[in-house]
Amino acid sequence: MNASRRTALFSVAASAALALSLTACQGGEGAKAEGAAAAETAASAASAPASGTGGSKGAAVGTAHKSVSTGSGSAAAGGSTGAQGTGDGSAATPVCAAKDVKVSAERQDGPPYTHIILTARNTSGHRCEMAGFPHIQFLESHKQDVPSVAKSKPAAPTVLNPGDPAYAMVKLSDGGVDEDNEVVTAFQLILQGDSTVIAVDSSAGGGLAVDPAKTLTGYWTTELRNGADDF
Repeated sequence: MNASRRTALFSVAASAALALSLTACQGGEGAKAEGAAAAETAASAASAPASGTGGSKGAAVGTAHKSVSTGSGSAAAGGSTGAQGTGDGSAATPVCAAKDVKVSAERQDGPPYTHIILTARNTSGHRCEMAGFPHIQFLESHKQDVPSVAKSKPAAPTVLNPGDPAYAMVKLSDGGVDEDNEVVTAFQLILQGDSTVIAVDSSAGGGLAVDPAKTLTGYWTTELRNGADDF
């Protein structure tokens, strides 16, 4: 084999070896690239569910927080309703009980005394409502309550602060000397919403001349009003 042929074969062999080496390198780099791409795809696939789960969890937390906030808002609205109830004197203001007030009576005008004015003063340390009218019984022989006069009912609840008075006009008779009149030196009444009996002293001036067939009572009011309290 001559030198030129040997050189040619060597060149072919070297070229083939180089080609194989390059092919192997390229194959390795390709595998490495494919491996990196696969790893990146797997990482993306793994991160995608994690992100979705996190998003759902975040949404759930947000929903729960919104629900709590809504509940607080509803409670606040309920508080507003309670406040409105307090304003009208019926929902939050308690009804005055016998222990909350001191009741007294005095004659109105001059003789013949046909009317008295009842005064109920709030002696408690809290607000209360004088509801309705006094349920009065003047005589042991007449157990029925004195009838009330509808026109004397106030438009708004009669709410008393501590120390405030409420008034009720009460008719005793038509006046004059009448055989049906009976002298009353004490009588009793109860307040609406409380069954406790309140005794009222009326002995001053020799007592009250009461005609059971003529008696009437007005509603509790914060002040006596001309017209509504004339009966």
